[in-house]
Amino acid sequence: MCMNFRVVLGFFITGFLLSGCGTLYKIAKDERNVATQYSDEQITMAIRQKFVDDKVVDYLDISTYCYRGNVYLVGEYENPEQKERAIELAKEVDGVASVTEYFLPKESKDFCGSTDSMSLGAKVKAKLLGDADIESTNIEVKTVQCHVVLLGLVDESKEVKEA
Repeated sequence: MCMNFRVVLGFFITGFLLSGCGTLYKIAKDERNVATQYSDEQITMAIRQKFVDDKVVDYLDISTYCYRGNVYLVGEYENPEQKERAIELAKEVDGVASVTEYFLPKESKDFCGSTDSMSLGAKVKAKLLGDADIESTNIEVKTVQCHVVLLGLVDESKEVKEA
């Protein structure tokens, strides 16, 4: 009896640790199995480390997401070289199936500051959380210069439209 309890507890602890900053609820709702989630997290971390180590890419300006080996880079760049270098570095990581980017050039006059972007992102996430027809734990909300980018995995095209 004690052995079975340890196995079950170990499973939940492992799932929690593999989910990064997520929750057990998020794992339960994610349609990827734990091994795929782990692989995606490893890819994400490897790309982020490459960005940190690189002298061209500004790590803080780019968010990295990975779903089933498909990588999404979202953020800003100061010059085209930064953008191209980020894409190149992401493609170098083992397990990356594709790289999709949503980059905007940094504006000298910021018409939409960080506070505005964060506020907009929070409002969109709150709307998603309040919608019973959407598995909102599967959707990441990223805002760049007040442009909202939704990323994640959902079951139906209806959920995509609803989101």
